[in-house]
Amino acid sequence: MNLKELTTLLRECAGVGEGIDLDGDVLDVPFDDLGYDSLAILQVTGVIERDYRIQLSDDTVAEASTPRLLLEFINECLSSTATAA
Repeated sequence: MNLKELTTLLRECAGVGEGIDLDGDVLDVPFDDLGYDSLAILQVTGVIERDYRIQLSDDTVAEASTPRLLLEFINECLSSTATAA
């Protein structure tokens, strides 16, 4: 998964706040600063889990405070799942 896919899901699941440019350099911007609370991130990760058939722990999702960290966790899980198959 890449940043463009993640920001598309953020827009679709939780919208985007005024003055927020998700097309900019947001990899290291905290989700709070982007206008996304923990419920929005849980909603997005739920869609990711369903669509990609992976399972992210609640602790992992809570630790992912930026898009970069969330993408690292997602891609690590995807890689582990592909290796196990």
